[in-house]
Amino acid sequence: VQLQASGGGLVQAGGSLRLSCAASGRTLSGYAVGWFRQAPGKEREFVAGIRYNGGSTSYADSVKGRFTASRDNAKNTVYLSMNSLKPEDTAVYYCAASIIFLSSVADDYGYWGQGTQVTVSS
Repeated sequence: VQLQASGGGLVQAGGSLRLSCAASGRTLSGYAVGWFRQAPGKEREFVAGIRYNGGSTSYADSVKGRFTASRDNAKNTVYLSMNSLKPEDTAVYYCAASIIFLSSVADDYGYWGQGTQVTVSS
């Protein structure tokens, strides 16, 4: 499955963005999808994830209550709605798919999108 992340951009602190992760080549309905981010000089970190059927989600403590993962399997797309953005949310955001299960570990994901830049100004 090929993944394409989009929707990043420049936003002021307190603003909102919605990222999309569109799949091609195969239906995404059988995969858990995770969102990760990597800021300059930092390691890639788990942000949020959603189970293959949307029945369960998981979030990093740093984004709980502000970010929401959702999916539309009919559109073969997963979303990450980001509200109350902070400058520390600035990073390249990646979506990834796992045929196994919902996980916060990057190595559990076999398919990755190319990343989309999110920049939050103070």
